[in-house]
Amino acid sequence: MAETVINQSRVPRRVLTSLLGSLSAGVVPRMGAPYIAIGRGEEISAFLGDLENISEGGAAMRFLIGRYGSGKSFLMQLVRGYALERDFLTADADLSPERRLYGTAGTGVATYRELLKNLASKAAPDGGALPKIIARWIGSCQADIGENDPDGSLLRARITADLREVEFMVGGFDFARVVTAYYRAYVAGDDEKMSACLCWLRGEFATKTEARNALGFSVSVIIDDENWYDFIKLFAVLARKIGYRGLVVFIDECVNLYKIVHRVSRENNYEKILSMFNDALQGKAEGLLMVLGGTPQFLEDTRRGLFSYEALRSRLCDSRFFDAEFKNLIGPVIRLRRLSDDELYALITRVTALYGEQYGKPPRITEAEKQKFLSVCLARAGADVMITPREILRDYMAILNILMQNDNVDFDALIARATGAPVGEGTAEGPAASTARTPITPADIEL
Repeated sequence: MAETVINQSRVPRRVLTSLLGSLSAGVVPRMGAPYIAIGRGEEISAFLGDLENISEGGAAMRFLIGRYGSGKSFLMQLVRGYALERDFLTADADLSPERRLYGTAGTGVATYRELLKNLASKAAPDGGALPKIIARWIGSCQADIGENDPDGSLLRARITADLREVEFMVGGFDFARVVTAYYRAYVAGDDEKMSACLCWLRGEFATKTEARNALGFSVSVIIDDENWYDFIKLFAVLARKIGYRGLVVFIDECVNLYKIVHRVSRENNYEKILSMFNDALQGKAEGLLMVLGGTPQFLEDTRRGLFSYEALRSRLCDSRFFDAEFKNLIGPVIRLRRLSDDELYALITRVTALYGEQYGKPPRITEAEKQKFLSVCLARAGADVMITPREILRDYMAILNILMQNDNVDFDALIARATGAPVGEGTAEGPAASTARTPITPADIEL
């Protein structure tokens, strides 16, 4: 019954096309992640618990650790969607050689700019939400005050009161001043001044002189490589003041910090992570959840990873009572386990249904052939530990594409080409044997 509901529910065409295109290319889909969410229920529950905590003014930091293709970025996009649905603000960025947590020549503030570019709300889920967020805040204040404010004095007092709390934080005075200037320009319809304020908030001014000339007043700081994280904390506080439940920041591809060759530069970035971690755990941040995604090497390598920095290793390493067979989703580190054989089968079953919906006809593949495909994938040496959803989905999408476009090719011929076995010969009993004997559907998987 559950599978029938999934098949009959219509996925928006734009979302479906983007989703299947991303899966075929091995890229994490930015839209449509809930349609293929399988087997990460416990991890999602842990993040939902964090969201409830930060909605009460708390803060948290999570390290999402897994191999390439294991689903880190996918889970981030999934949690991002849940956060937007619950009226949180989200911001996400991928680190790269040009974007770091700490650096010179603009590599630190480049991460901040990427986060602000991708700032999203429920009303603007695709990013670029900063102007809409402030407009919603001003509109909400105007609605609360009503029409008994002909000269705007009550509205100005309300805006000033909401911003007073951030004035006492690092960088808060200038932050509040620029936001107030944006409000005044918004009321006056001064697009040029509004644009200048947004440029300052996005960290786009290189010098204070440039900022003063554009804003029309002096500021004591601009957002740069050194202080950008302080302004992330300011946005988290402001988010709660203007009616949102908090701010969730996703920083992916942290393995790029592990790849930094220069030791001092690498340790400066790890020092920044330590500062963020301490702020979250010591209550120095408010309404902020930081999620960092990286590989096991990024975390555990004692020569170049986080564990090479003793202050972080002592905070993030496993207890001596912990074992790989145990799960611990309460601690700061979440290690993504490999999806079970049954969960992988449910995943390709769901993708098959979406593929049929996209092209208007069922794919030329039977239940037995899906089980055989999974058996072949899991029979490879090391697949019981190393296989990832990305590998399986890319191969499976390739098979569906070939079968749809080539009527003279059948499934057995494709499998024989990949395995070298004679056409029609059955596969050996492998890790997926239990899957082949007992067919399951997505209804069997608890999400």
